[in-house]
Amino acid sequence: MDKNTVIGLVLIAAVVIGFSIYTRPSAEQIAQQKRVRDSLAQVEALRAQQQAEQPDKTVGDSLTASNEVVEQGPSAADFFGTSADSVAVQQTPVAAEKLITLENDKLRLKLNTKGGGVYSVQLKDYLRYTKDSLYLFEGNEAHFNLELYNRKSVRLMSGDQFFTPIVSADGKSVIMRLGDDTAKCIDFVYSLPDEGYMMNFDIRVAGMKQDLHPESQTNFKVRWEQRIRQQEKGRAFENRYARIHYKYDKQDAKKMSETKNDNKELSEPLKWFAFKDQFFTSVIIAEKPFSNTIFDSKVLDGDAEYIKDYRADVWVPVTVAPSGNELNIKLDYYFGPAHYNTLKAYGKQEKYKNLDLQELVDLGYPWVSWINKYFVIPIFNVFQRFGWSIGIIILLLTLLVKIILSPLTYKSYMSSAKMRVLRPQVKELEAKYPGQEKAMERQRAIMDLYSKAGASPMSGCMPMLLQMPVLLALFWFFPSAIELRQQSFLWADDLSTYDALIKWGGNIPFLSKYLGNHISIFCVLMTVVNVIYTKYNMASTDTGQQQMAGMKYMPYFMSVFMFFFLNSYPSGLNYYYFLSTFFTVAISTAFKYFVNEDKLLAQLEANKKKPKKKSGFMARLEEAQKLQEQQARQRAKENAKKRR
Repeated sequence: MDKNTVIGLVLIAAVVIGFSIYTRPSAEQIAQQKRVRDSLAQVEALRAQQQAEQPDKTVGDSLTASNEVVEQGPSAADFFGTSADSVAVQQTPVAAEKLITLENDKLRLKLNTKGGGVYSVQLKDYLRYTKDSLYLFEGNEAHFNLELYNRKSVRLMSGDQFFTPIVSADGKSVIMRLGDDTAKCIDFVYSLPDEGYMMNFDIRVAGMKQDLHPESQTNFKVRWEQRIRQQEKGRAFENRYARIHYKYDKQDAKKMSETKNDNKELSEPLKWFAFKDQFFTSVIIAEKPFSNTIFDSKVLDGDAEYIKDYRADVWVPVTVAPSGNELNIKLDYYFGPAHYNTLKAYGKQEKYKNLDLQELVDLGYPWVSWINKYFVIPIFNVFQRFGWSIGIIILLLTLLVKIILSPLTYKSYMSSAKMRVLRPQVKELEAKYPGQEKAMERQRAIMDLYSKAGASPMSGCMPMLLQMPVLLALFWFFPSAIELRQQSFLWADDLSTYDALIKWGGNIPFLSKYLGNHISIFCVLMTVVNVIYTKYNMASTDTGQQQMAGMKYMPYFMSVFMFFFLNSYPSGLNYYYFLSTFFTVAISTAFKYFVNEDKLLAQLEANKKKPKKKSGFMARLEEAQKLQEQQARQRAKENAKKRR
């Protein structure tokens, strides 16, 4: 083992050990986790005791994240430790339920006195695919609950209680109060700025510090549940982008599975979590990172109106007010579009600095997402300022990408042109060394021809590989670009989803599984142009060498495969691929007219006469070929002896 290898191994070990130490929970976090576990055990013991003493009494869920439905919890009077007459706001008939509206230029929210939470969220600038008003949720589609325990282990579930609304004079903030006065109460404080999608949300517990269970004095447990509506026409495709996202404190954002039911229990501090569909999201941001979190995500395959069911149980560290007798937590809600620039703009505010909310927009793997962030999105934004239609912007973006990549396309074309003009000489070598027994000699002679002429079969592959990150980046960009949503172009009424040429009901074996009960026009056009380009490209890159049986049909198979793969993807993406392939054919045809293949052949013949110094790679390649030939001859001799 040489010195460099030893140094490399030592550095790798140092990085691994350092990262382990950096991410290891602190003593405070370990103690917090122990307190949570102890609280869980205490509550479960209390619950078992209550069930034993009062078997007919319904006991709600404990501090664990269970799926039990709480039919009736203790009243506010029980929790505050006062008589029913002294608590003005408590369990009352359903008729007391009232909705309070908060509104700005982007949002219309309704708060419910039953539970004190957000009843509905409407995004004013957007419509559902049915052209109805777009609500992230409404009514029982979402549920917020604060869970607290007093020293007698009486549990308060805010979702069961009725709050008194106190609306500010300007109508921009609302206090939902549980309790008879400010001396001993629980306040949910909502403040909505005049513009934007962010709402401030504070929870204040006054006059209860000494009366709360020790666990509730340090952490408030909050539950947020939301059923995700189907907002887009392409349900199956929307499902692929609907998931729970979350961001560790001072670390990267992560996401849960979108294809299957998923559950995670996290003890590391989190700054925010988001319940997201394809283009819209509800985000809860913590001023102090959540200390413990439990996420649950369910796929609703059999539901006609909803696609996912999300739940989050979070423990939020408490801040003690200077008075010493008020506990509070500060949160922020983001209800709005998963739009890259909108989310990134919040990061410029000191309060939301380093949140990286823009990571909610899925722009691909890190090694391709930078192309979208620093090239595609800025150019797309510039084109949008001119007020052009999205279809024209995609056309111009595609043309610009092709122009930038044209030097690589030209290099790839020249490589195939060299192989094409040398094709007759390759055929002569194949005739000179026929049969399988002379395959090694034939291959060596062909490689020698290419080497002397200055041609290489591999030189055309590298430019194509260099273009792949751009193609993949745009593959991720178009499905995540809300700018395409409900934007029409030609026959497509919405470039963010499929454009159906043919639709059918019911289930057709194989077709329904892979095509989704429709055939997209732009996908058909993309496939046709791709087949034409495949035929053109195979003819132009034919080196004259024999191919394995069936290999010449592989490119056609891939074109058909892409049709089945992309049929349910956004029409904007298929429109881009159609234009990209069309421009590639056009550019290659233009190169054909500008490149004189007779002059190119003369240049290659002149290269043969020049002394050519072999590169180390070519020397090693030839040496390997010689060794293979020797081994082949040796095996042939041994086989001949055996036959005798």
